[in-house]
Amino acid sequence: MSEVILPGSGAGRRLLANTGFLLGALIVGAVLIVAILAPWISPHDPFAIDLTRRLVPPVFMEGGTPLNLLGTDQLGRDYLSRLIYGARISMVIGISTVIVSGLIGTTIGVLGGFYGGRVDDAVMFAITARLSIPVVLVALAVAGLMGTSFLLVILILGLLLWDRFAVVARSTTMQLRNLDYVSAAWCAGSSHSSVLLKEILPNIATHLAVVATLEMALAILLEAALSFLGLGVPAPLPSWGLMISEAKEYMFFTPWVILVPGIALFVLVLGVNLLGDALRDMLGTDLNR
Repeated sequence: MSEVILPGSGAGRRLLANTGFLLGALIVGAVLIVAILAPWISPHDPFAIDLTRRLVPPVFMEGGTPLNLLGTDQLGRDYLSRLIYGARISMVIGISTVIVSGLIGTTIGVLGGFYGGRVDDAVMFAITARLSIPVVLVALAVAGLMGTSFLLVILILGLLLWDRFAVVARSTTMQLRNLDYVSAAWCAGSSHSSVLLKEILPNIATHLAVVATLEMALAILLEAALSFLGLGVPAPLPSWGLMISEAKEYMFFTPWVILVPGIALFVLVLGVNLLGDALRDMLGTDLNR
């Protein structure tokens, strides 16, 4: 995406002038609002089954009705309502996964980069061990052994997606620990925890924000993949991946049952990636100045 740099503008104004950031913020913000307001804007109960109204087409197709704007699924459940509640599941899993993996990875990375020596050796070993583990296969194995649940999906993804946070936190902390303002904090008698919390973490937050957007998009896709395979969010919760899985038998005769959740998933991941790209571009510009 192109970026228009306004004369005399700061990083914030450059970010607001970035079309990718604006589009990504619009998409993610809209999905977040829909997720929060789901109980109030959903036209029907997403779990209500009506077998007399199975596979009703969307209103813009022949045979559609305004009663079900996006049609119904194979059990007669309103597709728009399930799509709206599916946004809530995707956002909760994406944000929760980022929080869990961010706490783990940032803590490990900052400690390794700050203290160095044996602590850093242990951190590098943990990162290398994690990078050698195939995320999808481990997630499938754990979900297959322990069953499916909403909380389990968050824990699995959170415990498997912390490596980028650790790598970025470690490298940026190593760059910052020898700078003048950190040395000044040491000379002022600040403790280790004070230096870490007041000097190091605030100055690596922007880097971690970029990683968070990438990990959020990945977590949403992995949840959809697990749910598609029947090892993610359990039915009848309206996960977009589960909706695609349930609709695959009807896709040749009623293609909207695949297209609606598939397009929603694509648009959300696109919006998150656009935000991440914009933040990365802004950060790269600032580092070069």
